[in-house]
Amino acid sequence: MRLNNRPPRRWISEGASVSILRKIPKVDKLIADPVLQAVRELYPETAVLKAVRTVLENIRAEIRSKEFNPDSLELPAIAAKVSAELKRDSIFSLRRVINATGTVIHTNLGRSPLPPKIWQQLADTALHYSNLEFDGQTGERGDRYSHVEPLICELSGAEAALVVNNNAAALLLALSSVAKGREVIVSRGELVEIGGSFRIPDIMTQSGATLCEVGTTNRTHLKDYRKALHQESALLLKVSCSNFAMVGFTAEVSHKQLAELGRETGVPFMVDAGSGLFIDLELMSGCRETTVREYISSGADIVVCSGDKLLGGPQIGIIAGKKRFIEPMKKHPLLRALRVDKMTLCALEGVLRLHRDERTALREIPTLRMLTIPEKELKSRAAGMLRRLKRNLPASISLELVDGFSMAGGGTLTTLRLPTKLIGVRHESFSAEELEKKLRSAETPVIGRIAKNRFLLDTRTILDSDLPLLKVALQALA
Repeated sequence: MRLNNRPPRRWISEGASVSILRKIPKVDKLIADPVLQAVRELYPETAVLKAVRTVLENIRAEIRSKEFNPDSLELPAIAAKVSAELKRDSIFSLRRVINATGTVIHTNLGRSPLPPKIWQQLADTALHYSNLEFDGQTGERGDRYSHVEPLICELSGAEAALVVNNNAAALLLALSSVAKGREVIVSRGELVEIGGSFRIPDIMTQSGATLCEVGTTNRTHLKDYRKALHQESALLLKVSCSNFAMVGFTAEVSHKQLAELGRETGVPFMVDAGSGLFIDLELMSGCRETTVREYISSGADIVVCSGDKLLGGPQIGIIAGKKRFIEPMKKHPLLRALRVDKMTLCALEGVLRLHRDERTALREIPTLRMLTIPEKELKSRAAGMLRRLKRNLPASISLELVDGFSMAGGGTLTTLRLPTKLIGVRHESFSAEELEKKLRSAETPVIGRIAKNRFLLDTRTILDSDLPLLKVALQALA
């Protein structure tokens, strides 16, 4: 008895397979056949040709594998496969997914989603000409960084600011400008490696600066920095270890102490702040991390950080600090290679404007909202989400709320564990691994996690606009 509606497959001999291969229609005859008229009208000729060749090659491979469905050579069956191949090929490679992992700043899923409130300005900038490098008051060429520099200075307290395409670029430009051919002093415990094999020593080498390690892996003291200072010392560098935590017998020198040492000795002090925090989240999240303003106010000469982490903006590297260090960077040859485009600047300006009011930023910027949503509100939202998803759901699928924890992600707030509500998904015919694969392959991919043989959706990182698409994906499981 057949358990499904799939056409029967049969094993064929070597000789028979050669005979069947001869029956495969030629590409030109197949394209000219009326059976493909509909797809020829919908898709470019080159795309149809590519799809036909792909489908025919798949049929040949099936025949050679000795397991063959006889219906595969029928023209309607080939036409259906060509149509499906064209549909697959027309889908954008870079597209929307539903982040149900509970990792708020998920590097693999694009890090921080932008605030919907700035969408109209982004659309206007993308679809029309803009004043990217045009000064409307003078009618002359303008500075693309002028759109965001005043806002960064306002929010951070810095004298000047500059932006490049990510924090690695910011660090590279700053080191190349300030310390090329000279020594940069950094604690051995801060020589970090982050995702994609980005290492502080490698960036140092590329910048032309020389690394001077001080202290030990777990303990570094102020006297270690002081002892390492000499005539060729160009910079004191502190790297925020936001993507890992050291506990136990440890010691580090604070940014305030290093800023004081820099003032005392005349050696500039720079901070790689990594996560780019502009709002103190301690009261809301219970996790302490130094803000960019705190670094600046303590006396840091240069601070570099990311824009797509705790700032909640686009991928960008921010450089803020003393004017005498920032201005030469604006004229550095590397800047041309590292500069950002109009869309990135527009998105960054919008996010920075929202940061002008802390309550607005926490409400409107998705990353900050997800990190600081009150537990009571999260529970209520999760319950409402569960009710909506259960409505008209096939009987083969069951959903339930379970407790769990979310994380900040993106190499930020490493020790933070946020209590959350998860939706456990069960299907009478599929294992948790099969559910994960099917939902990951949905028209709008749903990315969740598996724990204790159960597929889980973390409600903290599911956006309100995701719900209709998530419901479609769940119903498609039936």
